[in-house]
Amino acid sequence: MAKLVLVRHGESEWNAKGLWTGWTDVSLSEKGIEEAQAAGNKLKDIHFDVAFTSALKRAHQTLHSILTQTGQTFLQAKAAKELNERDYGDLTGKNKWEVKEQVGEEEFQKIRRSWDYPPPNGESLKMVYERVLPYYKKEILPELKAGKNVIIAAHGNSLRALIKYLENVSDEDIPNLEVATGGVLVYDIDKEGNVTNKEVRATGNVH
Repeated sequence: MAKLVLVRHGESEWNAKGLWTGWTDVSLSEKGIEEAQAAGNKLKDIHFDVAFTSALKRAHQTLHSILTQTGQTFLQAKAAKELNERDYGDLTGKNKWEVKEQVGEEEFQKIRRSWDYPPPNGESLKMVYERVLPYYKKEILPELKAGKNVIIAAHGNSLRALIKYLENVSDEDIPNLEVATGGVLVYDIDKEGNVTNKEVRATGNVH
């Protein structure tokens, strides 16, 4: 039985300002560093064999904090743009709450959480799923099937996409799934790659 640990990065500088970040490469805030350290403290009982992260530094910083807290800084992470946050297109850098005021609650929630509703020149969650899932099946799943413990430090939407697959969440129910900054999920994965147990170790803060 292998462990699959999913961690959303700690609060970023743009999360703190309420800005849509997407592919913009911003750092963790001070609170985000604390969230990452707290996530690491929740994972001291797990020895990791393989680590994956996105190509964005807020995920790298989070993973580094976790590996430092767990005494596993020797582990070399595999960075992949396939695990990047959703591209918010024309909304990138805009304040979420100002946009909510402009477009209304229903449209705002469709933009923010729905399955197949891309912002102008950006990605829908479905489009994120279509890049995350092939990478997971090709690069990550074989490690789990081999019995290796894997940690992935990534983003709200790349993790939502992966959780949709792991937990067989329907298109209709996916808007209700959120992963907060500093959130930690631990899955038990059998040799066939199936989830046999899920544990929520940290709930974090929703942004």
